[in-house]
Amino acid sequence: MIKIKINSKLLITNVLAVFFQMTILGQNTTTGLSLSLEQATQYAIDNNRTLRNASLEVQKAKASQWQTLATMLPQANMTFDYQNYLGYESEISMGGLPMKIPMNPNGTLGIQASVTLSGAQIVGTTLKKIAIEMTNIQQQQSMQNIRSQVSQIYASILVMEKTQVLLDSSHSNLLRLSEITENAVKAGAIEQIDADQISIQVSSMLNRISASKRAIETCYNSLRLMLGVDINTPITLTDNIDKVINPQTAENLLQSDFNINNNFSYQLLMKNKELTKRQTIMAAMEYLPSITGFYQYTYKTYFGKEEGFNMTPPNVLGVNLSIPLWSSGARAAKVREAQIAEKIMENTISDTENALRTNDKQLRYDLASAMDEYENQKNNIDVTQRVFENMTNKFKYGTASSSDLTNASNNLIAAQSTYIQAMLNMLNAQIALENLLNNKN
Repeated sequence: MIKIKINSKLLITNVLAVFFQMTILGQNTTTGLSLSLEQATQYAIDNNRTLRNASLEVQKAKASQWQTLATMLPQANMTFDYQNYLGYESEISMGGLPMKIPMNPNGTLGIQASVTLSGAQIVGTTLKKIAIEMTNIQQQQSMQNIRSQVSQIYASILVMEKTQVLLDSSHSNLLRLSEITENAVKAGAIEQIDADQISIQVSSMLNRISASKRAIETCYNSLRLMLGVDINTPITLTDNIDKVINPQTAENLLQSDFNINNNFSYQLLMKNKELTKRQTIMAAMEYLPSITGFYQYTYKTYFGKEEGFNMTPPNVLGVNLSIPLWSSGARAAKVREAQIAEKIMENTISDTENALRTNDKQLRYDLASAMDEYENQKNNIDVTQRVFENMTNKFKYGTASSSDLTNASNNLIAAQSTYIQAMLNMLNAQIALENLLNNKN
């Protein structure tokens, strides 16, 4: 009864903990997920399977380091063997007289402890340490990629949903105009061709709306995949477009300096350089001797029978020193190979430094151009929207033709598409520069 009560308390505690985590992340068990951009990013980091694998790679590297370190620590093994000679007796001659020695069944218990130390082992542990550091950097780089992808998808959804509102409004206006036009045709005020042109515009706008809805759903599915949730999980975005895509944030980014040491790719390259140097040292370690010390204890029993001829010592202590003498130049060639690899790495680092600094200039130029284009298209869509509304009013009162309205509608659709692309281009340029500068550590 006591055990049941304890388990019940643990169950209640776990349920409350899960509910608390869901509340923090904005998750609702009945309505799905309600997430800001920051919450969506954190949710993806916590649940994305790619990042889970990156975390496992870090643990794997640490386990590999311990394997190397353990080779320098004492090792102990125990053996047991049993022998039965099936009644055989060994016969020897002593003073010309034959003598038989029984070969009785026996068992041997052996315990051996040893420790080996070499220069290669010591350098090997430093190599494993560098490997762990590289894996940690790769994990952080994966987190950076997740943040970027979530930001791009999140913003794309907000942009397309904003456009969806504009398209719905334009579609409603065209439907009213279509109704007015049909009534005017029936009254003989205008020709049927004018009504047909408006009807085509209504259909085109409806197709545009349907395509936009499909694109939005595709983006939501991509976001679900990034978050690691079920494909049918409803998601609500709580941030608005002005918070996610902010020209002032991009402007501040342009004013920041480029510290090449913050770049993850450069950090990995420098770790590779350090790794290459250690490999040169490790190759040189093969010139040094290695030493092994061991102790062995052996206990032999004949299971209560006559011992017979036994030459097994119970205790053995020994030291083994191995000194390399001659390898026909193999060790020298290995050291030379490692030294050449070092020089190649130095050249690669110089090229990479130049490439990253050039990339910094290019990405700043791209972001500045994208910001200018965004402001231009933002003004353009405002003007195009007003022109369309003005042309709609003129068409109602017969001062504009159906062709004028069709052109205004087509211009509005084109302006909306260009505006969407300009917003996404600015966001992508901003994210690219952020990743290079690594401002989100």
